[in-house]
Amino acid sequence: MRSVGLALAFVSAWCFAFSGPMAKYLIAAGLAPIEAVWTRMAGAGLLMLAVLAVVRPRALRIPRSRLPFFGLYAIMAVAGVQALYFVAITRLPVGVALLLEFMAPVMVVAWVRLVRRVRLARAAYLGAVVAVVGLAIVVEAWQGMRLDALGLLLGLLAGACCAGYFLMSDSFGDDVDPLGLIAWGMAGAAVVLMPFARPWDMRWEAFTVTATPAIGGQPLPVLVAYLGMVLVATVVAYILGVNAVRRLSAAIGATVASLEVIAGAIVAWALVGETLGVFQIVGGLIVLTGALLAQTATAGPAAEPVPEPVAAEPLTAQT
Repeated sequence: MRSVGLALAFVSAWCFAFSGPMAKYLIAAGLAPIEAVWTRMAGAGLLMLAVLAVVRPRALRIPRSRLPFFGLYAIMAVAGVQALYFVAITRLPVGVALLLEFMAPVMVVAWVRLVRRVRLARAAYLGAVVAVVGLAIVVEAWQGMRLDALGLLLGLLAGACCAGYFLMSDSFGDDVDPLGLIAWGMAGAAVVLMPFARPWDMRWEAFTVTATPAIGGQPLPVLVAYLGMVLVATVVAYILGVNAVRRLSAAIGATVASLEVIAGAIVAWALVGETLGVFQIVGGLIVLTGALLAQTATAGPAAEPVPEPVAAEPLTAQT
């Protein structure tokens, strides 16, 4: 079960890795970043709603008691991550904003331990911290230490929303179909982002051209890049990611998902022509080490709730 979850998390991270490079083709063709994000959410949401309506309509049924959960998932776990990150990079270097967003594994571990009061294996804590250190090296965070206070807050909020995605994916019950949650989440995110993306003013002719994001990059029809972003980097990535977290835990899933940054750098090198430097390679190896450490946490006993102190009995040591 856990080996399957780890495989799903790994493949999900690689699928998510295509989102950035594919979005660059849309941006090179003339779309604004927020427009690229909106087309991604809208296309994936409409596709999943249409397919599920035909092959699995019961997945789209939302219990009335679960409406707030679905709404929060769309606003925080999907739209919040995207919108806050793109606003943060207008005030911070991209590498610093990316590092703040991928503080999510540490936030998840802290939430699980302090709020849910679940004791995790030490490897889960160490893996999350090592992964974040590796990411700091990958993005060369020391190059952008001129931090804007509002940008810092927005980046941390993006990380909190990302952590919320993993925690919510781990916490819903059997009355919620994962596919329906993803479909409505994407569609809801598209509605939330619509006033910012203003699709009625979008240059839709951008989808009819072939673009090359950078010197040395591979030319690709923008429509092909868009379909790859929707099908691979969104629909498949989210489906695999949610199912991975359900088989593992929010803490382990979030740490393994940090491999997305490394995979994205490799995909960007292959398609967009971006080079990998020494720091990217060394940092990538450290992130991989963190993910492997987190993986070892799944090999031990399942995490247990932290017992509340009982006044009448002395606390016994945990073994």
